[in-house]
Amino acid sequence: MGEVGGGAGSRMAAAMVSSAERAVLEEEFKWLLQEEVHAVLKQLQDILKEASHRFALPAGGSEGTAKQESFVLSVAGMDQVKGVLTLQGDALCQADLNLKMPRSNQLLHFAFREDKQWKLQQIQDARNHVNQAIYLLMNRDVNYHFKTGSEVLKLMDAVMLQLSRARNRLTTPATLTLPEIASSGLTKMFSPALPPDILVNFYINLNKLCLTVYQLHVLQPSTTKNFKPAGGSILHNPGAMFEFGSQRYEVSHVHKMECVVPWLNDALVFFTVSLQLCQQLKDKVTALEKELCFITLNFEGTSDILKI
Repeated sequence: MGEVGGGAGSRMAAAMVSSAERAVLEEEFKWLLQEEVHAVLKQLQDILKEASHRFALPAGGSEGTAKQESFVLSVAGMDQVKGVLTLQGDALCQADLNLKMPRSNQLLHFAFREDKQWKLQQIQDARNHVNQAIYLLMNRDVNYHFKTGSEVLKLMDAVMLQLSRARNRLTTPATLTLPEIASSGLTKMFSPALPPDILVNFYINLNKLCLTVYQLHVLQPSTTKNFKPAGGSILHNPGAMFEFGSQRYEVSHVHKMECVVPWLNDALVFFTVSLQLCQQLKDKVTALEKELCFITLNFEGTSDILKI
């Protein structure tokens, strides 16, 4: 009889412990939803606003005006292509290029027309994704009450999606075919106009602004070469063939140069830190929810036994 009474007492003690543990966890989870989540959201907002400012590059405190930054393009030991690129926010507002032709050693000079700017779509898109992430965070200000952990997880997933897309736009340049490069508006940007046997392409890769110059030669109809058009690529190699304007071409020389843009590097660091913060908050919410669920199930199980 004493053993039965002792067993019941043990179960009752266990139930009381489970009840106390559950109360502590519920209080901790409530504090997490009401206080810590908002602290993390504020931290994320501050970081992403810094990232957004990097893209805007405001000059002299005037909102919406981006300062111009010039970058020298050159490769040690290679003098075929040299140039200076001027970046203003998401626009390439000047490109001054010197190109030495390989066969004749003739030096050609090209520059953007004064009335032309080339928008770098990758920077535009990355900035838009950052601003969308900020918008999502601002919609859950300090007065907003999160009721469930899944609500927090859903918000973090949405923010992380925008940040991943922003980062991917800078780390993954578009794959273009040579006819797409040939028909892009870049060919109309220069004065004097680019000769038909020169193609140029600008793109962002991580924290670098890249320039690729393709020198072409015309494939004569009588050529014995097996014509095989090249597909899309970030960088085409010598020997790549394509057809444009009823004329067939082959790439004879490729010159690639790049320059580091410091604020792009800053933006990538901000993306990484923000994604880590989002993931840490998700992990904490998930862990607390699981622990609370486990304690609740144990408590309910002990209560059922006591009823018996």
